Amino acid sequence: MLDARVLEKLREIVGRENVATEVQDMICYGYDATQMEFLPDCVVHPDGATEVSQILALANREGFPVFPRGAGSGFTGGALPKGGGVVLVTTRMNRILRIDTDNLVAEVEPGVVTENFQIAVEKLGLFYPPDPASLKFSTLGGNVAECAGGPRAVKYGVTKDFVMGLELVLPTGEVIRTGGETVKGVVGYDLTKLICGSEGTLGVITKIIFRLLPYPDAKKTMLTVFDSIDGAARAVSTIIKGKIIPTTLEFMDYATLTCVERRFNLGIPAEGRAVLLIEVDGDRDLIEKQAGQIHALIKPLGLVQFRVAKDAAESEELWRVRRLVSPSLRDVNPDKFNEDIVVPRSRVPDVIRRIEQIQNRYDIPIVNFGHAGDGNIHVNIMIDKSVPGQIEKAHEAIKEVFQAALDLGGTMSGEHGVGLSKQPFIPMELSSDQIAAMRAIKRALDPKNILNPGKMLPLEAIGN
Repeated sequence: MLDARVLEKLREIVGRENVATEVQDMICYGYDATQMEFLPDCVVHPDGATEVSQILALANREGFPVFPRGAGSGFTGGALPKGGGVVLVTTRMNRILRIDTDNLVAEVEPGVVTENFQIAVEKLGLFYPPDPASLKFSTLGGNVAECAGGPRAVKYGVTKDFVMGLELVLPTGEVIRTGGETVKGVVGYDLTKLICGSEGTLGVITKIIFRLLPYPDAKKTMLTVFDSIDGAARAVSTIIKGKIIPTTLEFMDYATLTCVERRFNLGIPAEGRAVLLIEVDGDRDLIEKQAGQIHALIKPLGLVQFRVAKDAAESEELWRVRRLVSPSLRDVNPDKFNEDIVVPRSRVPDVIRRIEQIQNRYDIPIVNFGHAGDGNIHVNIMIDKSVPGQIEKAHEAIKEVFQAALDLGGTMSGEHGVGLSKQPFIPMELSSDQIAAMRAIKRALDPKNILNPGKMLPLEAIGN
C-alpha cells in the first residue's frame, strides 16, 4: 500500500482529479482481455513527459512499482498491476500533434486511438497500415509497446516498421528522444526498435513519430473456399511465388467455418474445409489484373468457391465472414484461451494437424484462424471453466501448442506479447544466454525494477 505522503505527492504532480484511490474508480484498470484481475493501489492520469518523469522519479525514491497502461485491450496481461502499485494511464495524452504531408510523417501522443489516427491521415490522402483487431479502441502507445500487427502485416509489416522515433521517459525518470524523422540514421544503438514490443518494461512512451504512406488508389477483396487445409496453405505460397504480395491473407479452418456457418448461414459450400480472405491494393488496373492472376493460380489447388467483391459494399460483406468469427466461438464453449503462434507460412498445415492431435488428446475444442500470409495463427482453446479440470487441461494443451510451433521453426507469440500469461513458457523459446542478455538491458535501464515488474522475463531472471 502507498502511504498518504506518496499519494499526496502524486496528486501534486498530476492534479487531484487525476488520481484515483477508491476501489470503484480503480477496478476497471486492474483487468484486460485475459480476464485476470489485480487491483492497483492507485491510478494516475499524467499529461505529458514532465509529469511522467516526476512519477517515475518518485517511484524510484520511494520504491513502488509503476504499470503503464493504454486502453487495456491486451491479451496477455502486459499492463496488469500484479502485486499492487500505481497504474499509469496514458489516455490523457491523446493529441495528434502534426501530420507532415511533405515528408510523410506524423507525430502523436500515445493515447491516440488507432482508428482515429488512421482516419485523420486518410483525410489527407495518406495511409497508416497497421490494423490490429482492437483498432477501434486500442491506443497507439499500446500498439508500439506490444508491437501490434494485424491482417495487413503480410504486405506492410507491423507497428515497429512504421515507428521512426520516440519521446521516452526512462524508468529512472530521464526524458530522452530516440530516432528521428529521417529514413536513414545509424548514430548509436537503435533504441527505437528496442522499445517497440518491450511491453512498457523499459520506458514510458510520451510521443511517437510514425512513417506514413500514400493511400492506395483502390483495393479488391476475394473470398476463396478450399476443400482442404493443405490447398489453402499451398494457395498462400503459390500467390506469393507468383510475385503478388496481397494486402491481407486471412485464414479460417474448418472448425471456424462450422461455427460461423451454423450461426449466420453465410453460404459457405458444404465441402469447404478452409477459407482464405484475400485482399490486394494499389493501382486500380493492376489489382484487377492481380485478381485474375490469383484465381488462375489457386484454381488447381482444390478451390470450391471464388467470390470477388465488385464494390466497397460487397467487400464489407466478404469481410463480414471474418468479423463474425469471435461472436460465433461462444457457441462452442463459454470461455476461451486465445493464443497467437507463428510458423513459416508453408508449415501452417503441419501446425494445424498437430493442433488437431492436441485437441483429440485433451478432448477440448480448438478453433484456428488468423493471418496465413505471415503464418500467424490465432489458436482458440474453448472450454467451460465451470467444469472441473477444464482449466488444467487447457493449460497443458497450450503448452503443447507452443511446443508444436517451436518444433516447426516458429514462435509462441506473434503480436499478443508475453505479459503474464506466457511468462511461464519463456524458457521453452529463449535460451539462458538470451534471457541473460535481456536481463542485463532491463537492469541497466531499470536498476530498481520499478517499471512494469514481472513482465517479459521469467521472474527469477530479474531477481523478483
